Amino acid sequence: MAMSTTSQSALWTRFQQYFLQYEDLGISLDISRMDFSEDFFTTMAAAADQACRQMKDLEGGAIANPDENRMVGHYWLRDAALAPTPELRNAITSTKKSLLDFASDLHAGKILSATGGKFTDLLVVGIGGSALGPQLVADALWSPKNPVRPHFFDNTDPDGMDKVLAQIGANLGTTLVAVISKSGGTKESRNGMLAAQDAFQKAGIPFAKNFVAVTGEGSELDKVAVTEGWLRRFPMWDWVGGRTSVMSAVGLLPMAVQGLDVGEFLNGAAAMDAKTRTDDIRRNAAMLLALMWFHAGKGRGLKDMVILPYKDRLLLFSRYLQQLVMESLGKELDRDGRIVNQGIAVYGNKGSTDQHAYVQQLRDGVNNFFVTFIEVRKASSSTPAEVEPGVTAGDFLQGFLRGTRSALHENGRESLTLSIPEFNAFQLGALIALYERAVGFYGSLVNINAYHQPGVEAGKKAAAKILEIQHKVVAFLKKSAKPETAEQVAASIGAGPEEVFHILRHLAANRSDMVVGNGRSPALDTFQIG
Repeated sequence: MAMSTTSQSALWTRFQQYFLQYEDLGISLDISRMDFSEDFFTTMAAAADQACRQMKDLEGGAIANPDENRMVGHYWLRDAALAPTPELRNAITSTKKSLLDFASDLHAGKILSATGGKFTDLLVVGIGGSALGPQLVADALWSPKNPVRPHFFDNTDPDGMDKVLAQIGANLGTTLVAVISKSGGTKESRNGMLAAQDAFQKAGIPFAKNFVAVTGEGSELDKVAVTEGWLRRFPMWDWVGGRTSVMSAVGLLPMAVQGLDVGEFLNGAAAMDAKTRTDDIRRNAAMLLALMWFHAGKGRGLKDMVILPYKDRLLLFSRYLQQLVMESLGKELDRDGRIVNQGIAVYGNKGSTDQHAYVQQLRDGVNNFFVTFIEVRKASSSTPAEVEPGVTAGDFLQGFLRGTRSALHENGRESLTLSIPEFNAFQLGALIALYERAVGFYGSLVNINAYHQPGVEAGKKAAAKILEIQHKVVAFLKKSAKPETAEQVAASIGAGPEEVFHILRHLAANRSDMVVGNGRSPALDTFQIG
């Protein structure tokens, strides 16, 4: 329905009241289409002030992750002067110089591949934050002028790894492989490393001169890199979490190797950090985001966060934010040990693609979300063609964004709009820094620790248990040498019949020596090795 002139006037007034713009950065945040009450900021003032104090303590080097007795210092990565000790400041600056020098020598041909040629491709082997950050940056800032083409092993799926290796093809010998794992014991990264090494060995190419490690000093991976004589090792520090590691060597090494603008990326983050350190919550974009998340979900995550960037280069941003937000905020216990089951679900793709997908539900379906529109005001660095007289494709993109925002508002759906002037490394760094600080603020507002991940560790332990059972299943079947049901196997090895059944089905699909007898139910299926 069309809004009246009066309602348009009221919206214009509210927009002016709740529109924050950083004129020097060209970045703005519009919270006027969030339906908070006039006294909301007054009500939240004490909690916001406390969150600001806790953030200052964090940046000052306070122990922020008591589970591991470590600091959380990703803010120091873009401004080493903030680090609390000379040793940390030197580690940050020297590592950045080392990886930039390495990339420069690589581009100049001073460092050559095992086959004697200049490096043409980069294969990043990692999982979670060790892959999501580099993937976002590579996809967002890609240019045909980049001297090195990126690829990723970001899972332990052999079919996926085969696909990536096929894309690399004949360039394998001139592919730099960066294995990223803080502990060196993360199974997905280890499996990817072994798969890459296997591909080199099958191609008859010595792999050591093509491999670099980004890992903790003295880790399992660090020891492997030393023993095998890898090309280079770069540090990961225990005070940088995986989901906030994109401005450490985890993200900067792939950036530098691809020839992307590391300096401007860090400058953008530092500039946003400076803006969002203010105690004036109405001038602090990160605090405003956190407060709007709190308002929308009533401090309990009752509404999903939909990220809609109207920019193809930000396609992976919602996936990046899924980890940053959900791993940070999805917690069972608060800081006082009370069960709170906190979190905010995040999903999204891009506009205007989503207008032909799930925006239908956003406007007319269940109202269990709030939208963040991300606008890039400059549509293209080139001069776009007109698709209609006086109208470009970029004009349509802007029209779809504003039209969708209005259509959602007319149906009582809340939204935020974050605008940047153009898309480049500086602005991407600023966006990442904005959300990193917003997540920290929100964690304080709801009294949870945003910097640990006990649920992830629980999943790793459960996976290890399944593999342990699988070893027992195989050993039992080899010894038995006759058809056995899942219940019989489970009873013999002391495991649950359902998990044993699924292990047996997995083995049947992947072992040529497994014989399966299909019964009328899972309990009657039989399995035999040999």
